[in-house]
Amino acid sequence: MMTMNPKVDWYFPKAGKWQEAIEQLRMMVLDCGLSEELKWGCPCYLHQKNNIVLIHVFKDYCALLFFKGVLLNDAKNILIQQTENVQSARQMRFTNVQEILEMEPTIKAYIKEAIEVEKAGLKVELKKPTEFKVAEEFKTKLDAIPELKIAFEALTPGRQRGYLLYFSAAKQSKTREQRVEKYMSAILNGKGLED
Repeated sequence: MMTMNPKVDWYFPKAGKWQEAIEQLRMMVLDCGLSEELKWGCPCYLHQKNNIVLIHVFKDYCALLFFKGVLLNDAKNILIQQTENVQSARQMRFTNVQEILEMEPTIKAYIKEAIEVEKAGLKVELKKPTEFKVAEEFKTKLDAIPELKIAFEALTPGRQRGYLLYFSAAKQSKTREQRVEKYMSAILNGKGLED
């Protein structure tokens, strides 16, 4: 069993009602030989510096997030795509400690499969930014401002996807227009949504 990383310890007591559940998950994951780090404010477990699984909590459940979950066999059909835009990651959700304890062999089997996927060097084929819907309000700006189009195309695919999803997610045209206006300077400066 790998050792716990003291930098991650603070996460568990702040999990409230999920503390006991995620502490069980922590032990199971560490028992699979992964190293423990803190990433995105959550306990993240790695195999040779590659992300395998992450523990996180929500209001109604706690979860293990498998970074390349879409590549897992999912023989028990228990992995969940968090939102329609998530391409690679899949969650295994839990609503109580007993459920976790009963599923221990399955949880460990999925973790071991995820490690094997990583060892094999398998990659998830992500959709290209050109395959995402472009909000009409953003398309109009790209057509009208050549520098904006050049700057947008120079962004990494992940940054492009972030903007395309954020702009098109708004239901009203006015909101989409405001979002585009707000982030035009960031795009021109080569920044992503979260930079």
